[in-house]
Amino acid sequence: MATLISVLKQYRYAIAGFLLLVLILGYVAWDRGFRQLPQPDWVFADEDTRYKYGSIGAEYDAGIPYWIFQVLPRVFPEKLPGPGGYASLGVPWEEGHELPIGFAKKTIGFARVGNNCAVCHTAQYRLNGEDKPVFVPTGPGHTSNVEGFFTFLIECAKDPRFNAENILPQILLSTKLDWIDTLLYKYFIIPITRKRLLEMEYQFTWMFNPEYPHWGPGRDDPMNLTKYFMIGVEPPDDGTHGPTDFPAIWQLAKYKNAPNTDNPKRLNYAGDTWDAESVVIDSALGIIGAEPKDLNQFNATMVWLEQYLSAYPAPKYPLPVDADKAALGKVIYDKVCAACHAAVGDKVGRPLPIAEVNTSPERLATWGKDYAIKANRIVTETGIARRGLVEEDPIGYKVPYLYGLWLRAPYLHNGSVPTLRDLLTPAQQRPTSFYRGYDVLDAANVGFVTSGAKAEAAGTYFDIQGKGNSNQGHEFGTDLPEEEKNQLLEYLKTL
Repeated sequence: MATLISVLKQYRYAIAGFLLLVLILGYVAWDRGFRQLPQPDWVFADEDTRYKYGSIGAEYDAGIPYWIFQVLPRVFPEKLPGPGGYASLGVPWEEGHELPIGFAKKTIGFARVGNNCAVCHTAQYRLNGEDKPVFVPTGPGHTSNVEGFFTFLIECAKDPRFNAENILPQILLSTKLDWIDTLLYKYFIIPITRKRLLEMEYQFTWMFNPEYPHWGPGRDDPMNLTKYFMIGVEPPDDGTHGPTDFPAIWQLAKYKNAPNTDNPKRLNYAGDTWDAESVVIDSALGIIGAEPKDLNQFNATMVWLEQYLSAYPAPKYPLPVDADKAALGKVIYDKVCAACHAAVGDKVGRPLPIAEVNTSPERLATWGKDYAIKANRIVTETGIARRGLVEEDPIGYKVPYLYGLWLRAPYLHNGSVPTLRDLLTPAQQRPTSFYRGYDVLDAANVGFVTSGAKAEAAGTYFDIQGKGNSNQGHEFGTDLPEEEKNQLLEYLKTL
């Protein structure tokens, strides 16, 4: 014992120095890798700004290091669909902001970028090609090419140039890093980012299947994303492909059911989810891609988000409406449309059997009871309480409310019909191809401009022959005289 004490005394300075070094290294590792800082105050200046730029927790596991995110378009411009960096992907981008809407910047050791709900659910429109875009939070992000974003990141990671030798000099052209951050980026952050992006490629196997059409702007394949990312179904391509438009998520309070309702209103295109709370939570979990690191913070954010979405109003039509013509259109609406779509009816918000509407069934094939049971169990195991997904096989598509209908083009669940006028046309006479993603309104036909040089330059080609792209079905009102169609369209602008 005396010998041990003697040895400790002899080396006490070395031991103390070693322990101090361990403490310093531990602090540096925490400070530069894990220390979380709040977002700046401007993000929370008002609710719309928080919705557009506030973090929902995705930066932990699904986030991309900020400076890598910033320089990738410079290093790999050929992997984007066109010039302009991320803007070429159609993401809504406000002047004066360093990131597009739907991209949150947060420091967790180092600055990271993660998505929030606004990336898919912010609409934009212009009255003509020279106007600046008007952004509508909670609207369908019909210009956002989410598939293109995922593809860009994965293709960058597959390129052997994705290494510190090429990326770090570009970062240093944009910002000053101290020697610690320089070493972290060189030996840890850049290699780990590449590894994680490459791991995503396998989970997106079905998205890269050449037999399936691209989602294109304004769409994703939501239930397959849930199957392959949340549930981990193997292999990640079961032969189904159900691309659907990003929905408008304003006025979610309309889905609130009275207690003990026998036929409750549901959410998601096929009525896959019981209530607004569940769809908000599950959508956020899909973006985060993992169990929330701070469950209390996550729950608080979800409460705020549901309240925001429940109260947010549908936007008013931005052009003059012929009141007399709209009044005549209301009569036609009551006769032709209200039986299903009336806000106080017993069909709206509930699934309608596919045989009654005859639209593309591909989205229904992507989901089922067993998947819902598994997904509900996974969420419950995280400690999150919600009513969850409907544990039934889907029978058809939910009858939608028509609030803000003028801004929800293209139409049908898969966005296969360009305008409302086309929807009032027999299916065999509807356009078989057009360009999605251009943001100039088509006032005459109610929708967006989908043809012409500018639409072709800004949009993505859509062909109804692709799997899940059928424009058949919903042939209600197609036999109306042309003048009555005009009157009905005028009224639909007012909803």
